[in-house]
Amino acid sequence: MDKLKSVLSGEESRREDRNILQSVNEASTLGWGTRIKGFIACFVVGAACTVLGVCMLFLPRIGLTLFIVFYTFGNICALCSTMFLMGPMKQLKRMCDKTRALATTIMLTCLVLTLCAAFWWKNFGLALLFCILQILSFCWYSLSYIPFVRLAIMKAVALCIK
Repeated sequence: MDKLKSVLSGEESRREDRNILQSVNEASTLGWGTRIKGFIACFVVGAACTVLGVCMLFLPRIGLTLFIVFYTFGNICALCSTMFLMGPMKQLKRMCDKTRALATTIMLTCLVLTLCAAFWWKNFGLALLFCILQILSFCWYSLSYIPFVRLAIMKAVALCIK
């Protein structure tokens, strides 16, 4: 009888949803050692792609295209590596915090525009500009995780300008 009441009142479906979500969460949680290994592996792949991209820059004809692809893929891997440490949902929430939202938007936009400039528009000068903006926005985004560093940098720049 209790089962019938819970089904008719909708509590059963809520309980099942909660159990499904808990099951998914439990199945996707990694141990700390596995998280560290995943972070290191993903970060090393990202760093290797970035270095490989810089090496490819000196190849005639296709060097710039390969640089853009490897460099962008390296940045994506480096960004994804931190998802191993804190989990994908927490990482996405932190990326969208009001202190990081602008840096995140600029960084992701530059990643996409770099690839668009290289492959769709075939404008390599623009692709290099977006690559430079990728570097700057990724640094600014990374600095947002260290308390008060961005504020200190902005104050130092303001003092230098005066």
